[in-house]
Amino acid sequence: MADIWARIEDVCVRYGPKIVMENLTLDIVEGAITCIIGLSGAGKSTTLRLLNGLKQPDSGHVYIKGRDITTLRERELIDLRRTIGFSFQFAALFDSLTVGENVALPLRENTHMNEAEIKDVVAHTLESVGLAHMEDRYPAELSGGMVKRAGFARAVAINPQAVLYDEPTTGLDPIITHVLTDLIVSQRRRLNGTAVVVSHDLPSIYLMADYIAMLFEGAIVAYGTVEEIWRSENPIVQQFLQGSEIGPIPI
Repeated sequence: MADIWARIEDVCVRYGPKIVMENLTLDIVEGAITCIIGLSGAGKSTTLRLLNGLKQPDSGHVYIKGRDITTLRERELIDLRRTIGFSFQFAALFDSLTVGENVALPLRENTHMNEAEIKDVVAHTLESVGLAHMEDRYPAELSGGMVKRAGFARAVAINPQAVLYDEPTTGLDPIITHVLTDLIVSQRRRLNGTAVVVSHDLPSIYLMADYIAMLFEGAIVAYGTVEEIWRSENPIVQQFLQGSEIGPIPI
């Protein structure tokens, strides 16, 4: 049986009167890439924030490596986040900092490295995402795909146990999307860690996913390998995968 890196157990999340999750349970397999799919507003990004403690559930539990993080104090949550990289949907780079300074931020905040060591790690990490010698460029000087890769570099610079990717290929052309998909796979292999990817990009998901979980109306309605999801007899899953107007999902 596969080891479990994280488990979301019987979680309920509400934003005001809106129920985003209701008794949701999901296991994240250690050392694998798990992709989370679903309609907009289904709670995909909330799932990522539950996994690194940025969002606390209204009820239920979130376990990381068997530890219930819903009981942790803020100081302990900060320590937890040092083991988890987060790649934001729009990279969230600081425009006033160079690419190198952006990537160096988690190293300066979370390690005791000296400046020479930080410089070496930044250079190596940027090279690993195809941005060698870009340390002195500013985000405004980069293409959309390069900005995404710089965001990836910042997320993995501290060699985290897991990396969470929020819509990593949104708004990018098919060529750059393929490049970033390959990069997520290669970074997971390089770090020998776990990845959780939230995405609407089904071709990209099919290429990278070890497991797929589909969220619908606050619950996981399907979970399995790519082949198992393809073969699912759930009409909700099939309508979503086919992008059809016909089916149980209201348009």
